[in-house]
Amino acid sequence: MSVALEQDNRFLAAFDDWRMSGGVRPPAWLADVREAAVARFAELGFPTLRDEDWRFTDVEPIARGRFVHAPPSAEVTLDDLRPYLWSGESACHLVFVNGRYVAALSNADGLPPGVIAGSLADALQAPARGDHWIQDHLARYADYERHAFAALSTAFITDGALLYVPRGCALDRPVHLLYVTAANGEPLATHPRNLLIAEQGSRLSVTETYATLGGGVHFTNPVTELVAGPGAVVDHGRLEREGPDALHVGTLQIHQRRDSDVRSHCLTFGGALVRHDLNVVLAGEGAHCLLNGLYVVGGRQHVDNHLRVEHAAPHGTSRENFKGILGERSRAVFTGRIVVRAGAQKTDGKQSNRNLLLSDGAKVNTRPQLEIFADDVKCTHGATVGQLDREALFYLRSRGLTAAEARSLLVHAFARESLEQVGIEPLRRQLHALLAERLAAAHALEAPP
Repeated sequence: MSVALEQDNRFLAAFDDWRMSGGVRPPAWLADVREAAVARFAELGFPTLRDEDWRFTDVEPIARGRFVHAPPSAEVTLDDLRPYLWSGESACHLVFVNGRYVAALSNADGLPPGVIAGSLADALQAPARGDHWIQDHLARYADYERHAFAALSTAFITDGALLYVPRGCALDRPVHLLYVTAANGEPLATHPRNLLIAEQGSRLSVTETYATLGGGVHFTNPVTELVAGPGAVVDHGRLEREGPDALHVGTLQIHQRRDSDVRSHCLTFGGALVRHDLNVVLAGEGAHCLLNGLYVVGGRQHVDNHLRVEHAAPHGTSRENFKGILGERSRAVFTGRIVVRAGAQKTDGKQSNRNLLLSDGAKVNTRPQLEIFADDVKCTHGATVGQLDREALFYLRSRGLTAAEARSLLVHAFARESLEQVGIEPLRRQLHALLAERLAAAHALEAPP
């Protein structure tokens, strides 16, 4: 047996053990989807450096890991969560520990009539409510036929956030989905599955936060499917702030209909190996999306942002703005692809990736790409990699700032555009605090030799 096949078989065996361990049985249609997904994962196997989309990111630490399927509960209190919750806010908090919803730690009171915010597992087991609309959307957008990690997530669908906003409803409170892994010394694997649906003319602000309690190696493999109906407005955030040994591969699949407006912010501060697959399909005419990203890494952290925006209808607009701040011997990968399908005339797509290296040991591989099959479009892309301006540093030092203060001020100025694009106020304040914390660390302020 090859090493690669042995590694894949570990996860297949884990699936068989998990399926046979009992617990709540899924609806028949979901059981069929999970079986199809695990069969597809067996065919695909984990990606390798020979795969074009993974040529700069080695997932061997995941493939060779002997991960334990996370237990359904762990001893976690509100005091444990306070560093990650939005204190003093009226936000709706949904808390998931080791991938499972914990109602006692959550607060979903006071939402408008018709809004559903809670556990996907509970909704699937509520026949009085019915699950036909869940069936219409769950596992219909994230492509498990082509992507191994999406297939693995789909095979292990158990729980995650279900958020449904009915037609014409505007939520005046942001929704915060907090996922914490409490490993307790075990190499846990979790596969949170989120389904976010904003019906026609609705408005929604929602943020996913991924964090670690207690440290240790663990593997998080979340998949979020976000559906924006005609005219819906969605502000979405994803904050990765897991521990220094965490392995994280996340998928966000956005499906937009006519005149919808989705703004998604991908923020990476934690983790040892982090990969974000961000995929958008502008399926309706006049749809608009913004993918805004900021990654701040040091040590030997590795972060890979892989974006694909597909314009499938006319008069769509898209903006991809990602910035990276790298210190010590960290690595970053950016792949941004804009695809304009035949017939998607009057498309306006722009893409930018800018990187700031705080040491000579940091490295970035950036690959902006365009695929255009229509003739009446405006599409641009660009990428930059550089270091702090020595003249600007000298000027600030001459005005009495220390070297650390000067570097911090310039880095904040570089990151400001990304932070100010975040429209979710409590998330933006949290990001400013996280950036200040990272810049106060010695490795983040390492001057180029």
